Amino acid sequence: MTEPADHPLVTAVKPLVDAMGAELIGPEQAQPDDVVLAWEGEEVIAVRLPQLSESLGHILAAMERRHGMPLAELDRRTKQSVVRTLEARGAFSVRHGVETVAGALGVSRFTIYNYLNRENAAKGEWLRP
Repeated sequence: MTEPADHPLVTAVKPLVDAMGAELIGPEQAQPDDVVLAWEGEEVIAVRLPQLSESLGHILAAMERRHGMPLAELDRRTKQSVVRTLEARGAFSVRHGVETVAGALGVSRFTIYNYLNRENAAKGEWLRP
């Protein structure tokens, strides 16, 4: 049998696992909250998902890599785009998500709410700080 690290399933899911900040572990180490992945009926690998609060840090780091600079150095329009992307990914459902994102972008939490309200105004939805 192919070693788990060389298995095609592991190769296929590794970029996704890394992007989420998750961890690959052997299926024998899986706990009830882990996701065990099987290939042709055989358990190959398990994925240990991060806590939501940890995920936000990984998402912000990935966005910095994508933009090639710290998020705080982005122009206003790009920051607004980042906020829209983060909202779509659920960043603001995490406890202290607004504060965490505001810190990463170098703006106040009220600025984050303004960005969100501007986007949601067309939808008839308003957020309050």
